[in-house]
Amino acid sequence: MLSDQPIRIAIIGGGLAGATLANSLLKHKHLDVDIFESTPEFSEQGAAVGIATNGQSALFEMGGSLTDVIERAGGVIMTSSRLCMAAGPSAMSVIFDLAAEQRGKVVHRAALLAELLKPIDNIKKHTNKKVVRIEDKEKGSLTIHFDDSTTFDAEAVIGADGIRGYVRSHVLGEDDPAVAAKSAGFWDSRSLVPLQKAKELLGEEYFRVNRQYGWVGDCGFFMHDVLDGGDTVQFVLCGMSDGDWTEGEWSKPLDRAAVEKVVESWAETPLKKSIVEAMLQNPDLKAFAEQHHELNASTYTKGHVCIMGDAAHSMTPWQGSGAGQAIEDAMVLETLLGETKDPTGLAAAFKAYDQVRRPRTQKIVHSSYGTGLITCGRGEGISLDINKIRESMPGRWAFIYEQDQAQHRKEALSVLKSYW
Repeated sequence: MLSDQPIRIAIIGGGLAGATLANSLLKHKHLDVDIFESTPEFSEQGAAVGIATNGQSALFEMGGSLTDVIERAGGVIMTSSRLCMAAGPSAMSVIFDLAAEQRGKVVHRAALLAELLKPIDNIKKHTNKKVVRIEDKEKGSLTIHFDDSTTFDAEAVIGADGIRGYVRSHVLGEDDPAVAAKSAGFWDSRSLVPLQKAKELLGEEYFRVNRQYGWVGDCGFFMHDVLDGGDTVQFVLCGMSDGDWTEGEWSKPLDRAAVEKVVESWAETPLKKSIVEAMLQNPDLKAFAEQHHELNASTYTKGHVCIMGDAAHSMTPWQGSGAGQAIEDAMVLETLLGETKDPTGLAAAFKAYDQVRRPRTQKIVHSSYGTGLITCGRGEGISLDINKIRESMPGRWAFIYEQDQAQHRKEALSVLKSYW
């Protein structure tokens, strides 16, 4: 049965996940999509984001303006990625290189979000709209209540509102122990530096190719890569949380003493001093707590409501998969909603999405946490042993990067048809 009116879809959250989905649905004339952001403007936290090969393939599968959106946003291809030791007896040794075909593209988050939002009509983009309640109405329709006392009616609601949003609690129930994200025991900080200054700080040899470097430390990790079309270097310093962090604390300032404390047990090399100076190039340096959905959600959907991206499966950044998994979510939802021509089919579409996406994304949440421990020199039975790190790390990415996205779409459609 075909509806004579477009299906009204409300996407809650205007970050990369929600914007990718909204963009992908533009080609389906039977869908009428609005996107709601709780803050005064559409924005993304953090400097850069890596989109690995699986995420790039998902964008290609969705097509349209998404095909080359990373390039238009100034994304840089990493010709390789090199993991090295910064602590322990093998300090300054190369652990391994990943070849270009295994690496992705690094792009500035704000630039990517801007490109994703460009094709969407301004009248369909709403800011200062924080959801406080979703009301189930007759015949599957929904009324969204915002904190400014306004409402919006839709046939479907898709929560892309992150780990602090409302929609996850609506889907799971506010008393479900899996609703809240938990501290993963890590924090990270970022500093953006012009390329020439970065060369002065670390040395020319680290910038002869667009290579991403990662350094395994003692209870910490350091990374640097090039973005913004090659003009800027992103430095990232990560540490393991100690008793100074309280539950629910999201960020804290970092000064020289705090940065030096992170690397104090690392090997005495020129790199150690360079790390400190590179991070302090940021005059407003902060550490941000890494949180994840340690407890698996029992479902990603409830009736005509579903969750995606960080709202569904918040993960640590250690396998660079948060954005990629949100893009995969968008690809599967676009595939299923493209086949759903009547509101009565929405529940089945969301069930198929849940069945296909939940096992994969939750596996990556836990894999990423384990990778973080290894990368900070605290892997169980591995520590700072370079040979054990070499043995344990490479295979952790294969199941993520080697996903066949065309087949993933077919699987989702097959599951959907089983519900018809």
